[in-house]
Parts: sequence; structure tokens; C-alpha cells
Amino acid sequence: MRAAALYGTAGALVLSALSTLAAASPDSAGTGPAPAFASASASAETRGTEAAARRAAATGIAFGTCAPVERVAPPARCGTVKVPLDYARPEGKQIELTVSRSAATGGKAGRQGALVFNPGGPGASSMYFPMVAGLPDWKRIAKAYDLVGYAPRGVGRSAPLSCQSPAAFADAPIAAPAYPSAAYKRHRVARAKAYAQSCGRTAGTALRHFTSLNNARDLDVLRAALGERKLTFLGASYGTYFGAVYATLFPSHVRRMVFDSAVDPDPKQIWYRSNLGQSLAFEGRWADFRRWVAKHDKTYHLGSSPLSVQASYEKVRARLAHKPAGGTVGPAQLQAALLTAGYYDGYWPQRATALAQYLKGNEKPLIAQAAPDPRSAKDDENGTAVYTAVECNDAAWPRDWRTWDRDNSLLAIRAPFETWDNAWMNLPCAFWPAPHQEPVDVRTGPGELPPTLILAAERDAATPYPGALELQRRLSGSVLITERDAGTHGIGGGANKCVNTYMEDYLLTGRTPVRRASCAPHPEPDPVSLDGRALSGLLPPLDSPV
Repeated sequence: MRAAALYGTAGALVLSALSTLAAASPDSAGTGPAPAFASASASAETRGTEAAARRAAATGIAFGTCAPVERVAPPARCGTVKVPLDYARPEGKQIELTVSRSAATGGKAGRQGALVFNPGGPGASSMYFPMVAGLPDWKRIAKAYDLVGYAPRGVGRSAPLSCQSPAAFADAPIAAPAYPSAAYKRHRVARAKAYAQSCGRTAGTALRHFTSLNNARDLDVLRAALGERKLTFLGASYGTYFGAVYATLFPSHVRRMVFDSAVDPDPKQIWYRSNLGQSLAFEGRWADFRRWVAKHDKTYHLGSSPLSVQASYEKVRARLAHKPAGGTVGPAQLQAALLTAGYYDGYWPQRATALAQYLKGNEKPLIAQAAPDPRSAKDDENGTAVYTAVECNDAAWPRDWRTWDRDNSLLAIRAPFETWDNAWMNLPCAFWPAPHQEPVDVRTGPGELPPTLILAAERDAATPYPGALELQRRLSGSVLITERDAGTHGIGGGANKCVNTYMEDYLLTGRTPVRRASCAPHPEPDPVSLDGRALSGLLPPLDSPV
């Protein structure tokens, strides 16, 4: 499933992995001419990346006023960078990626270069990123760095990809059986085939070029266009994966990198097995939510044990299947809203309040939190199209529906909460019309990279903790910071001051612990009483994870 980290105290900003600084490098700012890295044995794509980076370094980015559609406020500025659609043909068709930037607030003397951020997905944009400069927790970093966001290829206005109309995408309500019947499975297989065919018709031959490899190559062209000799990068969730691919392809271009909530980069996990593991992990996080709700039964009255909270949830599902709330919130919309509680425990009070109020006869909080928003349908459809294209193109997927049916039927016995919804989201890959690639063997040897920083929460479901251990094993010299007994997805710049201190210290000085360090968990959220405050719109804004 698509996943990105909500970042920072605002709870509405998405962040990714940071790039590393060569501790021995005399150029602390990482600026200057782009490094040369051509070789006689370079592949066509490598040579194409070199050519595109040279061109971008010479051209730069003409930053100006941001288009209103970007919703990026001054003093941030926006521009575009051109990249080849196909790096094997760097002089062929070019596409433009939109870029946003706020200048370092500390002046030239203390400036360390540009900090580029990707929030994950695949399919998420970080155009808003420069606006974190005004948040208290980001002021020291904003003094030292230009904060740079961008929309990856296919996303937003960056050669946008679409596979169906926004109206069709936002169609609701939808059923979401935890144990689907044979007839329902046939229905979803037919939908997946139709979606894959629609993607092929809409994108044509360009479809094959939406890949993690090209996202990494685009990132190097962006580095060059920004005038940076070496990249400082913050990547969350999926951003950690193509950030790790970047580190493998361009280790000499890395200054500092932060990998927040790391995807397991083992090629055998990309992406079919990764999604099975994610579904299993969400069952544990769903149990965490139910334990918390049961602990606060005096507030929510949903049950004094996790099992009784589950029964309350099933009661809501059954009622919505019979009569959708507001005509649009059915079981699938309920599931999607509750899934966000698996990503971010900050949502726990709101989701529990919505369930409790619905069972009391007030469906308004649930509608507010779960109903599709027509205003975001175009962006949501676009993000899902890019997600599907990248994951289907990146690696081989089972082409036989019987494999999917067997694996997910067995998994759903242990993990019914998310298994089948996750399977349906990825099933178009079984019928994908474009050729797949072989995943990159993410790996660097001793001395190839400067120290890099990995952040992970032990109970993160979207990117399970073993993935962080695997990434550290594969990136020589990397350092792992663990938030113990916590499960928020995307922990840098969030509620844990210990984690934030490690991240900030690394970005500002390049210092890291020797190999591993851990932080106590951030406090669990306080319950929200079912009074006027909880229902009057005073709660934080609701943003679905991607």
C-alpha cells in the first residue's frame, strides 16, 4: 500500500530520508561543479544520467513565484528541472519536474547547501516542504539549509500520470470483506485487469519509465540543477528505498542521508513479499490501537478489552454495509480511515471518537473523517496511478491469480485487518502491460559512503522494523536510531525529542552514534472526551497517509 510519513509538529507534513555528509570532505557545503563519473563500462542509462546532470548543472533552475495550484506560500519559490523520460535516450523526450525551495535563513556564512526531501509513496509530492522552515522544530535546520521539495515524475504537474477518471476513482461506498467470497474475488480480479489495461492505454509507451531507478536518476539531475556537488537528502517510507538505490548508484555524490522508516531493500522483498509483510505488521498495530481504546473505555465505551473493541468495530462495519453513512461511507471507507490509526497514533483519539459517536447515533464525525473528498480526487487518483506504475514496473509479480489467492487467503487467517484491501490495491501488477525490471541489489562497501542515519520505530507497520536492520546491514557505516516500543510511521521531526536531537545533530554536524542508539517511546495520546470540543472541529486536520 502507499505509505508516507507525516512529519513534524503540524502533523500534516510528509518527510523522507536525509542524505549523508562525507565526514572527511573539506567541502562542508557540498556545493560546486557536479562530479564527473563517466566510465567506459557505463550503461546507456548511466551515460544518459551523466549527460542530463551536466545539462542541468549548466542550466540551473529559474525559481520564481509558485503557481497557486502548488499551495506553496512565500518566501518559498518554485521552478522546474528537465529530465529525460528515458535515460537510455537522454537527447530524446524531456519531462519537467516541479521544484520548490526556501533559502537558508541563516545567511551565506552558515549555509550548508540544499536539503532535498521526498515523502514516499510512491506517488507523493513534497512541494510543501519549504514551509516547514517556519515550524519551531525546523528553525535550526532551516538556518543551515535551503529546504527543497519536488514532485517526482508522474506526480502533480511533473508529467502527470493517470489511469482512470477522478470520479471513477472516488466512487463510494465500496465493500471491503475481510474474508471475500469467490464471487467478490472474481469481481476484484476483473477490476484489476481493467485498471492495468487503462494505465497502458492512457500512458502508452511512457508507462515503463516510471520506476525507482529513474526516480534515483532524477534525484541526481535535481542535485546537479541545484548546484550541489553532493546530495543532502531526507527520505521517508518509500523515499528511503529509492534513496538507498541512489546511494548504491551514486555513492560518491552522497553528503548526508537520513532514512526515516526504512523499506526493506532486499530484492526478494520488492514488492510482492514486502506488501504481504506489511499486511501482517498492520494486524499488530491494529491490536495496539484496540488495547489503547480498551484502556480508555470510560471515555469511549467501545469495550474494556481489545476483543470487545473489535466487536464494536465489526458492529460499525455491519451497519455501514447495510446503510452507508452519508451515502458514501461504507466498509472500505471505514477501513481506510481506521488504517491511518495504524500509521499514526495521533489519530487514535479521533478515530475512537468517530466509532463511539456512530454507535450513539451521531454519524457526523465518521463522515467527516472517512467520506471521500471530491476536492482531492484528482490528486488521489494521480498518486495511486504513480504508486501502481512504479511498484509494478520495479520487479516481477506473480502473474497467476491462484498464487495471490493462496497467499492472501492464508495470511488473512492470521491478519484479516488489512490483508485483502492491500492485495486488491496491488493486484493490477498481476496483469501489468509494461515490462518489469530487476530490483537493484542495494549495497555499499566500507568507505564508499559517508555515515548515513536510519530512523525506525519498533512497531511501525507500514515499514516493519526488520527492514531497518536489513538496510543498515547493506549500507556500510550506517547508523540506526530506534524508537523502542512505538509504531508511528515517520518519526524524525515528530513527537520524540530524543529522535529529533539525533537527526538534527547529524544534519547540522555530520555526527552520529557509533553504530546504534535507542530512544524511549513518545507518550501515548491522551483520550479525547466525547464532549463539544471533540466534535466541534477543534481537532487537528485529517490527512490520509500515502
